Amino acid sequence: MNALLRAHLGSFTAVVVLQVIGAVAGLPPLLAVVELGRTLLSPDPVDHGRIWTVVIVGAIGLLVRLLFTATAAGIGHVLDSTVQLSFRRQLAAQLGRVPLGWFSRRRTGELAKVVGEDVSAVHPFIAHAPGELVSAFVVPVVSLGYLLTVDWRLTLITLIPVVLAVAHVPLLMTPRRTREQQDFDAAMGRIASSVVEFVQGIAVVKAFGGAGRAHRRFITAADEFLDTFYRWVRGVSAIAAGMQLALAPPFVLLVVLIGGAALITSGGMAPADLLPFLLLGLGLTAPVAALGHGFDDLQAAGRAVGRIQDVLAVPALPEPAHPVAPRGHRVELRGVRFGYEADHEVLRGIDLVLEPGTVTAVVGPSGSGKSTLVQLLPRFFDPTHGSVVLGGVDVREISAGDLYDAVSFVFQDVRLLRASVADNIALAVPHAEPDDVVRTARLANIHDRILELPRGYDTVLGDDVKLSGGEAQRIAIARALLAATPVLVLDEATAFADPHTELAVRQALSTLQGDRADRTVLVIAHRMETVVDADTVVVLENGSVVESGRPAELLARNGAFAAFWRSNQAIGADPR
Repeated sequence: MNALLRAHLGSFTAVVVLQVIGAVAGLPPLLAVVELGRTLLSPDPVDHGRIWTVVIVGAIGLLVRLLFTATAAGIGHVLDSTVQLSFRRQLAAQLGRVPLGWFSRRRTGELAKVVGEDVSAVHPFIAHAPGELVSAFVVPVVSLGYLLTVDWRLTLITLIPVVLAVAHVPLLMTPRRTREQQDFDAAMGRIASSVVEFVQGIAVVKAFGGAGRAHRRFITAADEFLDTFYRWVRGVSAIAAGMQLALAPPFVLLVVLIGGAALITSGGMAPADLLPFLLLGLGLTAPVAALGHGFDDLQAAGRAVGRIQDVLAVPALPEPAHPVAPRGHRVELRGVRFGYEADHEVLRGIDLVLEPGTVTAVVGPSGSGKSTLVQLLPRFFDPTHGSVVLGGVDVREISAGDLYDAVSFVFQDVRLLRASVADNIALAVPHAEPDDVVRTARLANIHDRILELPRGYDTVLGDDVKLSGGEAQRIAIARALLAATPVLVLDEATAFADPHTELAVRQALSTLQGDRADRTVLVIAHRMETVVDADTVVVLENGSVVESGRPAELLARNGAFAAFWRSNQAIGADPR
């Protein structure tokens, strides 16, 4: 929290000072009522001048309170908006710096919760806590000092509800209550993720008959959340009820009346002196009431800031202090090892050379490390051992701008922006000429489909229309064509496509691969048709290269590639 507010300390201090003045100014109206009561109950003749003086002082205090508290609230809410904007900008900048592969290891719903709900959760701490807590503590302290001058005995009696309520606070902070709150937050995160994933994937799961299973997963997450919520409520409900009872105005008044009646009947206090306790006594419980009501909000804000700081603390992708520009686009992997966890390697000693003007296809069973391998070239991750070299330079020594000017990628899981079709194609070349955008769309076999959209190339994806998977893939291919980078990383786009879409995408990929004679292409291949014309095929198993060579040569060896070929039953695709 301190780091959050350090840049806004001046505004935060102004809120506190204004709130203190407004809180103190709220006492004269109450004291004016007390003095009016004493004056009117006095056996002496009524002093009209004193009455008007008391009324004017009370009215001025009320106006000052309204002015200063309103100003404090306004500044507090502006500060809250400023801090939330600052946090979101920091998160946006941080998410732009972390390795791209980090996102693949995180659930969309949990990350969305951090950027959305967790940032919003600081609102009570910034906009309300300063004013409410200052008012809750300043007014009772001043009131307590005044009441002690009236009668110290009844003052102590009036504090009995406060003592009873405070005794409940430690019960809210036991390790068991803390665990229950942590379980509750975790359940909230899981259900948020399940909602996002259920909604995002509903079209796919319904198309493949999995709606029932997806719905059951969502229901399971909801049931788990409900169980956790009930457990949390059972733990705090009795404690909260006890605090509310102790601080309830009827109970406080009852305590004051019993204590005051006892002192008055015994002759220890004048009847008129009971009046300030009836008016100000309720205010003495405000700090505990504020603590009770704001405790959950403040804890939630603290946990939210902790999760935000966890994201901000993710190590950024290291940028070289002295970047070196690559000389050409020959790609080498030298003794590359990589693991997502320290005790489990996904890639084990990969040595490869990708010559300019060649296509290298990576094949292998699921889990063999294909996706991890191709993600090292655009620096989604950095290898834990060894190096990935582009143009004679370790990619870790190349600036991000130079690297992405040299390397583009088209992955199977395409992400399109909520922007026009033209803007999506021109993402890497924002000032591209419209004719160039159309030319690349034609090469990607998507131009005719774009013309069928409501506003053609100006159609906003996600608002005006939703594209199919194959159509989105071809938009991504057009984007890569327009970028015209010398190195291209491809994930096979036709694994789950229908025959018509498969043919169109394969034609687009062929166009893309042949668009530049010296382009270096690295492609993950799930189907043999994709590797028939590859210059080199690399077979991965358990993170290691078990075979490498031209398709015809590998097939003649009758080894791992030949077995993979037969298992895919590539009819009519003869690499020889």
